[in-house]
Amino acid sequence: MISIIIIWALIVLFILQPGVAHDGAEAGAQLFVHALLPYLLPYIILTQWLLKIPSPRKSTRSWKRYMKAYILGSFGGFPVGAVTVSEMLKNGELTRRESGFLLAACHAPGPMFILGFVGTELLGEVSAGWKLLASIHIANLLFFLFTLLLLKKEQKTDETKHNHMDNKTTNSPFLDSVKASSSVIMLVATTVIFFSSLGNVLTSVISTIFTVDLGITKTILLAIFEMTSGVQSATDHFFTNPVFPFIIAAIISLNGLSIHMQVFVISKSVNLPITPYVMSRAFSVVAVPTILYFLL
Repeated sequence: MISIIIIWALIVLFILQPGVAHDGAEAGAQLFVHALLPYLLPYIILTQWLLKIPSPRKSTRSWKRYMKAYILGSFGGFPVGAVTVSEMLKNGELTRRESGFLLAACHAPGPMFILGFVGTELLGEVSAGWKLLASIHIANLLFFLFTLLLLKKEQKTDETKHNHMDNKTTNSPFLDSVKASSSVIMLVATTVIFFSSLGNVLTSVISTIFTVDLGITKTILLAIFEMTSGVQSATDHFFTNPVFPFIIAAIISLNGLSIHMQVFVISKSVNLPITPYVMSRAFSVVAVPTILYFLL
């Protein structure tokens, strides 16, 4: 009942403020095309292609499988980690429990996005992008080590027992990778545009009802709903503030509902546990800005 009320309330808001909703959707579409698509699509296709090539012999060594998941998943951008772990679960390379923890550990923005868009365009220097990227991966690796400790018992008792889901193979792994990548890209585009529009509408409503700072309100709401729009808003309103780099780090670590929705949809398709992922997000929001503070 509550869900229905919220949905109808949002429908009414969108009808009453079509211009604001349009501006938010347009901004989200532009950010997707300019900041996400060029950095995300090539890596997703290559990662999917690699995962769909039939392997004559799957490694029984846990650490090799975990490192494969981390390297492929953590350097491709959101939500490549979820795609990689889900695909490895389908291929029988990971158990469901392993996949749940690796979903949390193998979750990071792409290097091209951080160095190119955030570092060069937002922070104004590539070196700042490198330090932010290092902070994100240091936090991820700490959680990854925590993951390995939790999975230690399973390595001893269930090292060769893996779930093998029905994952049909064909003679065209490249074409399969393009097909799979297109659905992921559509999911990313849909969530980015929708949550950008929703953030804009709610910002307008709150600013009208309450006496609040528009810049702060817009940045907070967009950070909650859509990460890329959030960092762009933070740049527009806090660029000269000394804490600006740490605001950017916190927003990227928070991810926003848009990215969480992408991960939830992908993980739901193979029934992955979500609790470790939620724990890792809470850890990263605190850890990444803290590590960046020491690096800067």
